Amino acid sequence: MAQSLEEWVENEVLRLDDRSPAWLSDVYFFRDPRRPRTVDSSYFFSPADGVILYQRTVKPDEPILDIKGESYSLRDALREPEYNRESLVIGIFMTFFDVHVNRVPYRGTLSYRELPPIHTYNRPMLNVENRLLYDLKIDLSEAAGYLRPNQRMVNRVYAPALGETYRMLQIADYDVSCITPFRLQQNVPVQQGARFSQIRYGSQVDLVIPLSDRYRLTPVHQVSDHVKAGLDRLVHVAHQPTGPDAAREEEKQA
Repeated sequence: MAQSLEEWVENEVLRLDDRSPAWLSDVYFFRDPRRPRTVDSSYFFSPADGVILYQRTVKPDEPILDIKGESYSLRDALREPEYNRESLVIGIFMTFFDVHVNRVPYRGTLSYRELPPIHTYNRPMLNVENRLLYDLKIDLSEAAGYLRPNQRMVNRVYAPALGETYRMLQIADYDVSCITPFRLQQNVPVQQGARFSQIRYGSQVDLVIPLSDRYRLTPVHQVSDHVKAGLDRLVHVAHQPTGPDAAREEEKQA
């Protein structure tokens, strides 16, 4: 379950100190543990194992963060100049020690679009990983240069229960730029907690949920917490009453 960064490093990383790099990269990295599947439409679950780097609400052209003095916005991240929704964005960094199988955070219909790196090669994520594992801190001011140019998969999920489409942005690392969907069909119904893809080796997944008058989104965890895909609730969804229900709700609160 969710832990602070310090607890996770102490409990799940340091215990592997005596293991060889070959075993870690050839065996441990590719583990795919069975996990119980919880169905709860009041929450988005985490799509990835990893450390929460940021979670904030931004307009489409507002910076999620500044990278070496340059703004990195939702439109930059998704490479969708037409994206026009204010959204909650949560970035989860998967270290070499994390399970790299991603899971569906909220039931819907999945389609995906792969985007190649902007430059010849992906930029490395190692500096961010080293800061997390050795310094126990997040420092993206100089180390997050991979966010804009690296290869990515934009996964769109239409969620009927919300009447909205949310996105999962998978960003590949330098070492092995490989994002592997488990099903190659488009517009496939997917259940909450279902496995849908894997990224190798280091990588990041951003969950992008558009804001709406129909519901209120409340993050469950803090930046720097470590979460696990399909197990940890990430965002609470509180449905807002509309129409006659909204009027009655206002009368109750008056």
